[in-house]
Amino acid sequence: MKITIDRRPRHAAAAIIAAIGLLMTALVTTAPAARAATACDGYSSGVTTCVDSSTIIAGTSYNLRWYLPDGTATALMLVQHGFSRGCSNLRDTSKAIAEKGVMVFCVDADMSNGNPALGDQLGDLLSSRAITPPNGKALPVNYIVGGHSAGGHFASVVGARLAGNGYPNLKGAILFDGVASSGFTDNLLAISAGATRPVLQIAARPSVANLFNNSFDALASLGSDFVGIQLVWTKYTLGIPSGGSCHIDAEGENTDAIGVLGAACSPNATQVSRLRDFTSTWARDLATGSYTASHYCGDSDDLSTCGSRANVVLGGSLPYAAVIPNS
Repeated sequence: MKITIDRRPRHAAAAIIAAIGLLMTALVTTAPAARAATACDGYSSGVTTCVDSSTIIAGTSYNLRWYLPDGTATALMLVQHGFSRGCSNLRDTSKAIAEKGVMVFCVDADMSNGNPALGDQLGDLLSSRAITPPNGKALPVNYIVGGHSAGGHFASVVGARLAGNGYPNLKGAILFDGVASSGFTDNLLAISAGATRPVLQIAARPSVANLFNNSFDALASLGSDFVGIQLVWTKYTLGIPSGGSCHIDAEGENTDAIGVLGAACSPNATQVSRLRDFTSTWARDLATGSYTASHYCGDSDDLSTCGSRANVVLGGSLPYAAVIPNS
C-alpha cells in the first residue's frame, strides 16, 4: 500500500486557521465606536457650549447632546426629550439650565413608555461614572435627573436606578409635565428617599397629551411640602380649562409641527419663560445645595408661604397657575 505524505509546510495550515479566525471575528457584531464631538449648528451663548457626540450604552451607540458651562459645572443634569421627540426640541430650555452652571445632557432615543430598559442601562453607566463629557470637561459628581413628557418617566427610571445602586450624590429630580408609566410612583419614592431629596415638577394644564396630569398622584405620595407648580390656563370655556399652558411649553421655540399636532396646542411665550425661570433656578439649587426662596412655597396648602416669584405666578395674573397638590 502506498502512503501519501502531505509535504505542505506547517505554516500554511497555520495561515489557514488564522484566516478562518479573522473571518469569524468579522462576523461577530461589535459595539460601534463613538463618533467625534461636533458643535451644535446655530447655537449661541456667551457662557455655554452645545456639543453633539455619541456614547455606547449596553453595546448600542446613541447620539447625545451636551450643554457645557464655560466654568466648572456644579452638577450633571439629564434633560430627556419626550415620546417621538428629539434632544434638539429641548435646546433652549437646556441652555437656560446650563447658563446657571449645570451641565446638561440628553440621549436621542425611543421614549415609548419611558423606555425603562434604557433607563436602567443609563443609570448603571452613570453610577459607574463611565460616561465622558466632550471637550475635555470633567464629569460632575452631583447628578440631577429630569425629562419632559415620557422623558420624565425615563428620568424617574434613571434616578431610581442611581438610588438603588447607592450612588451617593444624586441630588433630586425636575420633571417637565411628566407622563407616568408603570413603576413611576416607586421610582419617585426611591429618588425622594423619604422627602430628603427634592422631586419637583413644572406642569401644564390637564390634557390628553399629559394623560390629564397622571403624574400628580405619584408626586402627592412623596410627603413633601412642595412638589412644584402647574402653569394652567387663561379661561374656562363651557367649564373646560383652555388656553394658557401647553404640554410642549418645555420645547418652546424649538418645537415643530409634529409637536404642535401631538399636543393639540402651541407653546405659550409667557409660560415658556416661567417654565425656564423656575426649572433653571431649581436645578441650580439642587446642584449647589442652595435655596432660592422666591421660587418655592414652604407649604403647598398655604399660599402665604410662597416666595415672591411664585406669588407672581400664583397670584392670579394671566395665565393662571396653581401649586401642584401634595396630598
